[in-house]
Amino acid sequence: METVWMAQGNCSNKPPELFFPSDGAGVEKAKNICASCPVKQTCLEHALSHRIDHGVWGGCSERQRRRIRKERRQRRMEKELLISSN
Repeated sequence: METVWMAQGNCSNKPPELFFPSDGAGVEKAKNICASCPVKQTCLEHALSHRIDHGVWGGCSERQRRRIRKERRQRRMEKELLISSN
């Protein structure tokens, strides 16, 4: 698993527990750290492709990542239906 990008993240010098909060205020604090991160998109894609269910990754909470996965699944299914109907 290629994770060299992690050393470039805003989180690289922060305690990991900051990104695994137990409340909404903690989630917002973590997301604020992610907001200007140079590897934010890479981090998010890593969490999505590895189905990481806990913590804030790429500026997204667990709930937001579930929503993204669901939307992507729906778009794939719609695309497959379009292709199969042609």
